[in-house]
Amino acid sequence: MSTPERDIEAVLDESGPDYDGFSFETPGGGHQSDVYLVTLSHAGEEYEVVVKFKPPGDVPFDVEPKLHEYVANRTDVPVPRILVFKRDPTVDVPPYFVTERVHGENLAEEFAGLSTDHRSRILRQAGTILGDMHSEIGFEAFGRLDLHDGRLIVRDWMGSWREYFEQLTRTHLSRLADTRFADVADRATTRIEPALDVVPEDGVPRLVHDDFRPANLMFDAEAEAPITAVLDWQDVLAALPEYNLAQTEFLFVDSSFRDPEIRETLRSAFHEGYRSQRPMTFEEGYENRRPLYQLSTLLWRMAGFDAAFAEESGLAQARAEAQYRQQFERLIETIPS
Repeated sequence: MSTPERDIEAVLDESGPDYDGFSFETPGGGHQSDVYLVTLSHAGEEYEVVVKFKPPGDVPFDVEPKLHEYVANRTDVPVPRILVFKRDPTVDVPPYFVTERVHGENLAEEFAGLSTDHRSRILRQAGTILGDMHSEIGFEAFGRLDLHDGRLIVRDWMGSWREYFEQLTRTHLSRLADTRFADVADRATTRIEPALDVVPEDGVPRLVHDDFRPANLMFDAEAEAPITAVLDWQDVLAALPEYNLAQTEFLFVDSSFRDPEIRETLRSAFHEGYRSQRPMTFEEGYENRRPLYQLSTLLWRMAGFDAAFAEESGLAQARAEAQYRQQFERLIETIPS
């Protein structure tokens, strides 16, 4: 019977260097159960790697290791180096890859306790990272990225950003049906449909990390550039940059802080970092569209709530659910009519 320990041992025996023993743990911050932090010992020394297995289902797993290389070669975005990738392992385990273990802590576990100055430095660098990605990597159509004959392609592509964003949001809404948030789907649909006219049809599709949140960042509070790695390149789109920016503002700022002064400080730092890499006007149309993009992001989080909070206590789940509902009410009222 497959167990994490047996599978990791099989990976190390197939692809790893010599070792005398190993231990492992799962990362915090809401990562999937198919990711393991592995510490190996050999000749009195210890070193660390990360092992990620292909999750169940029809997931384009090959894309992630390809993107690590692709992004590293074209940008200054910090991504872990791929050490091994096995699409067809000779041992009885799912496809997997192994990366270096980047120094730092998971940002999700530390973000709330940081000073405003530390948070501002992180948001400024987050803006720089996204600006770098959006400047250097573009595509010919909108859609989710996949791999074909070793090349990145846009799967089920669309030429209209508005149509693709509508499809993406409708997918999030459909996934609410069997969740504790099923009751908000009709209200969300009623407000979103007439507001879609404010979403642009055209624009240059850029590389968008569709899960760019604190849980997928490693950071070192003492480093000049505190974000030491961007993780989890499994959910990646060719999309308009403003969608990625609104998502990030929601996941780092608007869903985390109520104080208007703190929000403005962090948002300004984020915008400043982004503008250091590419021009962007954050007023006028963007401000009208931001709540629509953020509501779509919240619907995605609602659909994945049970999986994300499966190991939390009932009290923690109830608190998080209440926060999600408060965020929903705030956003639903700010969607343009």
